[in-house]
Amino acid sequence: MPLPTFPQIAILIVDDEADILKSFELTLKTGGINNVLKCQDARQVMAMLEDKNVCAVLLDLSMPHISGEKLLQQILGEYPDISVIVITGDNEVDTAVRCMKLGAVDYMVKPVEKSRLVSGVKKVVEIHELQNQNQLLKEKILEGKLARPEAFHEMVTNNKTMLSLFQYTESIAVSPQPVLITGETGVGKELMARAIHALSGRTGEFVCVNAAGIDDNVFADTLFGHVKGAYTGADQARKGLVEKASKGTLLLDEIGDLSLESQVKLLRLVQESEYFSIGSDLAKTSNVRIIVSTNLDLNDLQRSGKFRKDLYYRLRAHHIHLPPLRERLEDLSLLLDHFLGEAANRLEKSPPAYPVELITLLSNYAFPGNVRELRTMVYDALSTHKTKMLSTGRFQEHMKENQGSFIKQGRILDPFNASSSLQISGPLPTLKQAVRVLIAEAMKRTRQNQSMAAKLLGITRQTLARNLDIKGNEE
Repeated sequence: MPLPTFPQIAILIVDDEADILKSFELTLKTGGINNVLKCQDARQVMAMLEDKNVCAVLLDLSMPHISGEKLLQQILGEYPDISVIVITGDNEVDTAVRCMKLGAVDYMVKPVEKSRLVSGVKKVVEIHELQNQNQLLKEKILEGKLARPEAFHEMVTNNKTMLSLFQYTESIAVSPQPVLITGETGVGKELMARAIHALSGRTGEFVCVNAAGIDDNVFADTLFGHVKGAYTGADQARKGLVEKASKGTLLLDEIGDLSLESQVKLLRLVQESEYFSIGSDLAKTSNVRIIVSTNLDLNDLQRSGKFRKDLYYRLRAHHIHLPPLRERLEDLSLLLDHFLGEAANRLEKSPPAYPVELITLLSNYAFPGNVRELRTMVYDALSTHKTKMLSTGRFQEHMKENQGSFIKQGRILDPFNASSSLQISGPLPTLKQAVRVLIAEAMKRTRQNQSMAAKLLGITRQTLARNLDIKGNEE
């Protein structure tokens, strides 16, 4: 199966010896770098650069007709965005210093170790890709619009942070590098992964696997497959999900729960684009795009030794953090309308109207399950709905199960849990003063709706009205 072109913009090798050109080309292809151009005549280089799109040049210094140093100056003078790696048999420090001052990004002495050559070129390619992505992102931000908004049609939002993430996603979608998607449960991590796949232009499938709770053997078998006779019961060979997702995208969900043994195998796949089927000594080459997602903090996990540091930095070549619903409450009405339409279609009902108070009610809820929880609440409410106006009853029952949830420093806490406490600075208020503050805050949050404020405070409307009258008389 042919590998996808990598990098997208070609690498040009310039050397007057044909054997060295072939050797370097083979070494790079073995390392997964297959978009390679060759030039044996230094006089043809500038014409090739004008005709071809090149991101890096591997340049020999000792060549007839035009010296490598002179050619280095010409290349960087006319094409400053191209990275030049000097490769020569000259081991003189002065020569290396001159080349680096002229703008060469690296200097290698022949014979070059294969790993040194491949890693050096990959590093240059990664830098070039990041520069291109940054430029694309700047252009998108300046334009203030998306090139392909349809890729995000399942993610209903008008939130500025979310729209900025969409722009960033468009800029990194075609990159072959891994993507780390983080965020709380229910924020839409899989939807974002699917959007990346849709924008990537990759022709293969989108395949998703949950890594939570999978032991090392099951993980290897699931991802890499096995050959016939690999273990008892393996009566026939089986392809793994990596092969199923060939030329496509593989999403590894809950990556923070992956065992350290499995992390080693994943690192090889990400770093070398290679893997071994169980029972086989023959390495297979992968051409799959890796996306991982988690609701855990991988940075904390790698500091505590539960997640490999090298894998962590490999996986977060691109990082997308999706905000919780409580940080994008302006999307509540959009999401509510969307889910009501979706649920009505599924349940074969007409989308009902809902009271204005419902949005106010929902805006005071912390949504520990985020957008997914809101969707569940809508489906539950509509399944029992029989009148013209949607009742808030089912929503209130759901919220009552998590009564008292509020937001503090980005975490959802229960104030009735002994481990949490209210932070009060300054002198302790009297009970009477505290009641006034709570009532004022409840009225503010419910936009002066007494019925909802009373429910939020856990008192009757009559009790709230009496307290408001007392407050009014005192003023």
